[in-house]
Amino acid sequence: MINYDRILIRYGEISTKGRNRNMFVDKLRRSIYDVLNEFPGIKIESTRDRMYVVLNGADGGEVADRLKGIFGIQSFSPAVKVNKDIEEMKAAALALFLKHFEEGKTFKITAKRADKSFPLNTDELNHEFGGHLLKNVPDLKVNVKKPDINLQIEVREEAAYLSCETIEGAGGLPAGSSGKAMLMLSGGIDSPVAGYLSMKRGLEIEAVHFHSPPFTSERAKQKVIDLTEKLANIAGNVVLHIVPFTEIQQLIHQQVPSNYTMTATRRLMLRITDEIRDKNDGLAIITGESLGQVASQTLESMFAINDVTTTPILRPLITMDKSDIIDIAQTIDTHDISIRPFEDCCTVFVPSSPKTKPKRDKVRRFESFVDFEPLIAKAVNDTEKMVIKPQSHNEESFGELF
Repeated sequence: MINYDRILIRYGEISTKGRNRNMFVDKLRRSIYDVLNEFPGIKIESTRDRMYVVLNGADGGEVADRLKGIFGIQSFSPAVKVNKDIEEMKAAALALFLKHFEEGKTFKITAKRADKSFPLNTDELNHEFGGHLLKNVPDLKVNVKKPDINLQIEVREEAAYLSCETIEGAGGLPAGSSGKAMLMLSGGIDSPVAGYLSMKRGLEIEAVHFHSPPFTSERAKQKVIDLTEKLANIAGNVVLHIVPFTEIQQLIHQQVPSNYTMTATRRLMLRITDEIRDKNDGLAIITGESLGQVASQTLESMFAINDVTTTPILRPLITMDKSDIIDIAQTIDTHDISIRPFEDCCTVFVPSSPKTKPKRDKVRRFESFVDFEPLIAKAVNDTEKMVIKPQSHNEESFGELF
């Protein structure tokens, strides 16, 4: 019986990077180390276009489950490393094949020869190893289009690698390879999905949540912590900033006409998020807005709200249907948390008839009657900052306070 001793990782999009490829590879290596740090025996080896997790006795199935969620991995295969001796390779190929074979299953050979000095070319490898299996496995049949078992043979400079399965990875780019951005995390369905899609493009995120006690409860706060933990499970530790917003929100509702309070509220939230971004070296702000979904997400509303900053606003969901957003939320396991019936500050003060086409000049004039600057500075200064760790590293979901 032969056992897998390593996992071969394919880079996918990273392979298209030119001079910066090493940076992306290093980021991916770091992500893998972070996710697999509970397996002290593993070793990670990398080349220009491949990476290998050497198991050293670790549970290959459990390691594979962890790798599935790491951004930057296109696919991976549990593999066996053997010397580039044809007879040794044949013996290993047959043993590995029999580990997966059941009567009636079909097969094919997929060979690659990166080492051009190897005596057999790709076609000869396919023929040699296919013939070896047909000779030693009774009633075995070939199916080159949809085989039950695809025995992959990859001959490289240092060794040959054999595998019988390919597992799809999460794709995208490694965590942190595209810089840092602040995610405005409301507690609803959309913003965690926006965070997930941003992380998939290599962004490191820090979450910003606005908390308005006593109008919003501690259970609403815990809901956001739990959502952040789900995002941490995907890409490692996530910093969460919880902004005290009660005083500002009450003042808005006292001083701004009711149909403009929603617009003013979003503008103040964006200004505060931008201050937090600046303090923490972020380069952009991420929102969960989807065009036309609610009154604050019309194009006119976004134009009026964006007026308060020149910082790039990233909207990964902008053209998505709600049903598609829900599907992703269910996939990343945030949906059931998001629908917990604990209101956030965006819902407790919603006016009965919010302006869907607010005028930028009007909201500027309404805000000019109040000096919000001291309140913004106070909110930023009093913001609670937490590090939320992946669930597998936590017995509790509260993370650590700075």
